[in-house]
Amino acid sequence: MAGHFEATPGGGAAVALDEVEISILRSLAVQLLELIGPGDQPAEGEDPLAALFAEGPSKPPADPALARLFPDAYGGPEGAGGAAKPEGEQELRERSAEFRRFTEMDLRSGKRDDALAVVRTLDALSPAPDGGAVLNLTGDECLNWLRSLNDLRLTIGTRLEVSDEDQGEEGSLYRLPDTDPRKPMVMAYLWLGALQESLVETLMP
Repeated sequence: MAGHFEATPGGGAAVALDEVEISILRSLAVQLLELIGPGDQPAEGEDPLAALFAEGPSKPPADPALARLFPDAYGGPEGAGGAAKPEGEQELRERSAEFRRFTEMDLRSGKRDDALAVVRTLDALSPAPDGGAVLNLTGDECLNWLRSLNDLRLTIGTRLEVSDEDQGEEGSLYRLPDTDPRKPMVMAYLWLGALQESLVETLMP
């Protein structure tokens, strides 16, 4: 079980984590929550139902990591094979803006819930004498973790400007010298990928 998830009865999963791994996971999840933001809360006296149907932003986030987490639904010229006409590009932008306006707030809420589930399940652990613990997740918590691990990897990958070519066994991520300041974050990125992959495997029929 050490280092990777294993299936448990009832559709859950478990993984043994040491004290450092628990600390890293919790810190990354908290940073993800800070990046996503607290969300829009109804003002005092405001109708909660009206707030529920409030419109969100229409433009992509300026932060590249947030833009990766909340991409345009209809892409742009690249999504159209680079052959879109100017009027076609404008239509794509308008459709993406409309879609974002009515969906991004819900998407942000879902990502916050997933990251909060990661933090809460880690906080609920009972440490062993060596400081480590076995994390046991229910089926629903597995999905929270799976989505949040993906969000963390997207965020870190964007910060590191990771490309597909960097990630293979012969890719540059595996050949960084220890003196490279990116090395700790790259190691976290690769480790999160291994955790995500093992969790996916436990959920496969």
